[in-house]
Amino acid sequence: MTLYHFGNCLALSYIPFWIVYKYCGLSEYGAFWKCVQAGGVYALTQLGKMLLLATFFPTSGDYSQDDPDNFSPLQELLKCTVDLIDLIGLSVVMSRIAGKGHTKVLIAGLGWAGAELVLSRLLVLWVGARGTEFDWKYIQKSFEANISIVHFLSVTALVWLYSRHDLPKQLLPAVVILIGFHSYKSVICDMISHIMHMYSWSLLAFKAVFSLTMALIVLHIYGGVATLAV
Repeated sequence: MTLYHFGNCLALSYIPFWIVYKYCGLSEYGAFWKCVQAGGVYALTQLGKMLLLATFFPTSGDYSQDDPDNFSPLQELLKCTVDLIDLIGLSVVMSRIAGKGHTKVLIAGLGWAGAELVLSRLLVLWVGARGTEFDWKYIQKSFEANISIVHFLSVTALVWLYSRHDLPKQLLPAVVILIGFHSYKSVICDMISHIMHMYSWSLLAFKAVFSLTMALIVLHIYGGVATLAV
């Protein structure tokens, strides 16, 4: 039964990646190893971020749903600033991918989200979801992996837009603001959770709505610029 629960969580986490890879045309380009390479850059980027966090930021003030009172907005904001390194990593990945804009965005975003899932959630699912007691939090982590796909594809599209020399000047502030919202998404969600006492499924729903709303705005801007580029 525990292995069955683990299989359900794994399928819920990974099948959306396969759907995006299969039906967005990446399989036709044979882009699997390019996605793996993007995941490798993600791993190196996270290693650099860990070194920075361990060097410059103390462990006090870490936010946790198990201890919601231990929350420092300034500390979390500074820590999220380190996440801006992800933008550099995504830019490097896309600069090494030959092809059209949507291909670069899909490969970099999917590889980034896939690596985040493997490094951040796979071990947790393997150890926890196979436990003797059923816990909904592992289903929630699987849903969070699906939210991460939307989030990282949006971030990658914004990085691509920002790198475009033909980006209309009136759209540049919107792109920068959206990059800020995506980069500080975790601290925004933590602050909302702390202020409104949103936890578990309600917090997961908020993250889903937040990511989907931002993604629709990014898609609207991306579609217009991509049409002009063609």
